[in-house]
Amino acid sequence: MDIGNLGSAYKDIYASASNANASKLEGQLKTDYSKATDDELMAACKQFEAYFLEQVFKGMMKTIPQSDENSSNSTMVDFFKDQMVQQIAADSTEQNSLGIAQMLYEQMKRNYGLDADSLA
Repeated sequence: MDIGNLGSAYKDIYASASNANASKLEGQLKTDYSKATDDELMAACKQFEAYFLEQVFKGMMKTIPQSDENSSNSTMVDFFKDQMVQQIAADSTEQNSLGIAQMLYEQMKRNYGLDADSLA
């Protein structure tokens, strides 16, 4: 087995996993939530907040100087680093929400007419 090809295989897997996460969120945002339950609506809002936090964390990580080392392991390290950031963002949203999910939830309820106050 050629070790040089191993790095490119991990790059493909890494890119695919990253695109899958964004596509999943995009597909969920295109869903019609006019008939959604409160739990479904809040779950979508929390997922958006977690994705937002993930992007903030990744932006912050880009400000840290990196070594110029370009090895086949760097792709694997980047993959697992992204997995870690995704999990931290999801855990942060569940435990100590920024409030973005709650504000988005309330706005979506008003927009879809699911809020009793908006019907009055």
